Amino acid sequence: MNTKELKDFLDHKAATYEQPHFLEQDPIQIPHLFQKKEDVEISGFLVSSIAWGNRLSIIKSGMRMLELMGNDPYHFVMEHKPADLDSFDSFVHRTFNSTDLRYFIKALRQLYTRHGGLEAAFSKALGNQRLDQNIHEFRNSFFELKHEKRTEKHVADPLKGSAAKRINMFLRWMVRDAKNGVDFGLWKSLTPAQLSCPLDVHSGNVARSLGLLNRKQNDQKAVEELDLSLRGFDPEDPVKYDYALFGLGVFEGMK
Repeated sequence: MNTKELKDFLDHKAATYEQPHFLEQDPIQIPHLFQKKEDVEISGFLVSSIAWGNRLSIIKSGMRMLELMGNDPYHFVMEHKPADLDSFDSFVHRTFNSTDLRYFIKALRQLYTRHGGLEAAFSKALGNQRLDQNIHEFRNSFFELKHEKRTEKHVADPLKGSAAKRINMFLRWMVRDAKNGVDFGLWKSLTPAQLSCPLDVHSGNVARSLGLLNRKQNDQKAVEELDLSLRGFDPEDPVKYDYALFGLGVFEGMK
């Protein structure tokens, strides 16, 4: 395919997969259970933080987290007492365990109390073409409380070379327009043009097959390379193509 044919192909696939039925098997269904901004962003942040492995397992663990919070995430974050966190002792999702979840709840309250909430914490550096620095500064704020070193691995830092797939996915959820019924478009301080593709095994393999990505590792340099390719097709909303790459890989078996 030439460049125009490839763009037309990806535009078609993006439109095909960015539909409400996408929610049926994706962790983004969990924040869709809520209406209040803070509930959407907190539940979205928590479930995106454990979004690796089998998607049905991620959804099951995400639902379990919400149950432990009384299905009222913002109220729980802001009003919980130390004893309320004891129920987390049985929680585990792969390498994310009760120690990590306890800290995440405390850190979230700190963000809403002292940093203006999740959106404000990700928006301290405005005007950047990309959000690598924003994610880095968010991470610094998130870990300003006393914590165990092990928990840091669950919040990636692109400035240290990570592809930051889960955070980039969460930012896509919060920032991209809600017109197609999948993403939320809740955050207005950031723009879709600043977003980076949530790069994982599926999207990386498809991107290489289509000639959008040459780098073999799924790291930050690969994200930057893929971003350049996708911005060439749509500089205002490059991450809409995440749906095309994901769908081609997961649902159509492209490798």
